[in-house]
Amino acid sequence: MQIAIFGGSFDPPHIGHEAIVKEALISLDIDKLFVIPTFLNPFKSCSLISASQRLGLIKKLFSNEKKVVTCQYEIDQNRAVSTIETVEYMINKYSPTKIYLIVGADNFNSIHTWNNYEKLKTLVEFVVAKRHCTSDNFENTKLLDISVNISSTTLRHSLDMEYIPKIIQKDVDRIWHQKRA
Repeated sequence: MQIAIFGGSFDPPHIGHEAIVKEALISLDIDKLFVIPTFLNPFKSCSLISASQRLGLIKKLFSNEKKVVTCQYEIDQNRAVSTIETVEYMINKYSPTKIYLIVGADNFNSIHTWNNYEKLKTLVEFVVAKRHCTSDNFENTKLLDISVNISSTTLRHSLDMEYIPKIIQKDVDRIWHQKRA
């Protein structure tokens, strides 16, 4: 079985995340794509939206995609989990013949700082989700060219529902207003 892993905070999930999954399903030869929301990003101290709410949003967002599985492994750990730990968990659970690890272009530039990077790069093939405006050189790396230029960080400052997938807009709006109340 060939799989792809797409992890992240998804705080909040947006149309860029949706575009990455759709493009990965088209471009990668995979049997399953695992979307794995973090309990807490190892490089951050908190999340705006709770882990359980983000998990629910991701499940709803990709509920109609047969090859997409929302995996709650990292959330179940109730702590920040490094990518290498998640990859090893997926290897033990599914014994895949190939693992693609989908990473945003912004994160790929600092991937060498990730925990146990040397081992990680022997276990996965990196796939960079490249925003339309990104001009970095990703030589010898598989690319997903995503024409959406939005980040969760930007959305957390001023929520623009235009960037939230329609299927979860009402949920995100409700959560957003509860957090701001």
